[in-house]
Amino acid sequence: MTQGESMTPGEPTGPEEAKTPPMPGEATTPGEPGASGALPASRLDHRPRELARIALLCAVGAVVALAFTGLHGLLVLFLGLLALVVTAVGGWWALTHRGTPRVFAAVAAVAAPVGVFVLAVSSEVALLVLVSIALWVVGLAFARASLRAARPPRPMPVHESEPPRRPVLIMNPKSGGGKVGRFDLVRRAEELGARVVLLDTSVPQDVAGLARRAVAEGADLLGVAGGDGTQALVAAVAAEHGLPFLVISAGTRNHFAMDLGLDRNDPATCLDALRDGVELTVDLGRVGDRTFVNTVSFGAYAQIVQSPQYRDAKTATALDALPDLLLGTDGPRLSAHAGEHRLEAPQALLVSNNPYAAPDPINLGRRPRLDRGVLGVLGIRVDGPTQAAELALFGARASGLTVLSARQVTVHADVSEIPVAVDGEALTLPTPVVCSLAVHALRVRVPRHRPGADAAFQQDRAARRLDWRNVIHLAFPGTENHP
Repeated sequence: MTQGESMTPGEPTGPEEAKTPPMPGEATTPGEPGASGALPASRLDHRPRELARIALLCAVGAVVALAFTGLHGLLVLFLGLLALVVTAVGGWWALTHRGTPRVFAAVAAVAAPVGVFVLAVSSEVALLVLVSIALWVVGLAFARASLRAARPPRPMPVHESEPPRRPVLIMNPKSGGGKVGRFDLVRRAEELGARVVLLDTSVPQDVAGLARRAVAEGADLLGVAGGDGTQALVAAVAAEHGLPFLVISAGTRNHFAMDLGLDRNDPATCLDALRDGVELTVDLGRVGDRTFVNTVSFGAYAQIVQSPQYRDAKTATALDALPDLLLGTDGPRLSAHAGEHRLEAPQALLVSNNPYAAPDPINLGRRPRLDRGVLGVLGIRVDGPTQAAELALFGARASGLTVLSARQVTVHADVSEIPVAVDGEALTLPTPVVCSLAVHALRVRVPRHRPGADAAFQQDRAARRLDWRNVIHLAFPGTENHP
């Protein structure tokens, strides 16, 4: 299955998707969310059309600019695509070999695009080629914007609730490079009436046990300033007792906070939810007896993070382990069932709490919703330099990339236990490993005003698969009825 099959046939997509405003050619029934919205109808009608026409104009301009370069420009373009293939193949060899072959492969991967750039400059077509590329990139941006404007995302619904009276916040002073101290979170939280429990990172801590003790002592809200792994442990306790949960973006990457629309640059703003907040109801992932808020990883990444050297030397540890993992000489052989689909021997498999909008092997992007009731699945299988080149040329449409969604994912292996990374935490779980969702299990209290709640932000994060036929239909509405 490829990226184009973003939802498994027969899998329920959730009521939210059924209510998404239609693309051109799809019927709109009165009263649907797509029939009206916050913007005036004229704006809803014209903005996607205007963006689509700008996109087509840029695309035509890119072709015209390239035509002016003549044969030299076409040669540079062809060699540029060839350089992309060489870079992908060189990158594959660099990852799957050690020593001298790795060095030569890395040099080739870098030298190929540099050589094409030198050729473009020497043939005096570099400027027009760059203009053509720039117009094409701008056209892609406007094309995606037009599709997003035509089908704006529906944000997660919020609910009013009373402020907590006895909130308890668990804070990791080492998380995110010391954000708890840098942003004075302890003092600010206590001024808002919260009791703060600081973790002693010099010894192992039972974070879930601390949360349960807080509940037993009368806490009516649990919160965490820490990484996503710590967030998941306390979120499970909050969900078990039906208590609201507060996320403070004091971790390193803060993926959960980002998808909740929280400010990742200033974690102190998350505390505003204690005095003026609303609630979201989101899903929680389950893998074995563990809860996860973001992702569960199997395969190469999960194997690498098991290494004791990984925390102190991430790059060196990964480069040392990848050749054996990618070539299949080390690590268990995996297979996975996701709904009606089977993924055979993926080198990397990622299961997420709700699907990401436009995932790829390098950047997962964001999850527009955390309440759809389905798992996202991303599988990667690259068997050699040819598939590496295909991945470089076709990206998410490459055959080595599988993207789908399912209610449940079961991972099998040829061994009794496999390494698993749960929200970045290294674990070992018995096989088969079952991933599922607890739908609408967690009440999350967030500030009433947060950057991710803005309509513009919601549109930016809702990536759409780009199909130029849809862009043409938006630009010229009458064309959808013609072949």
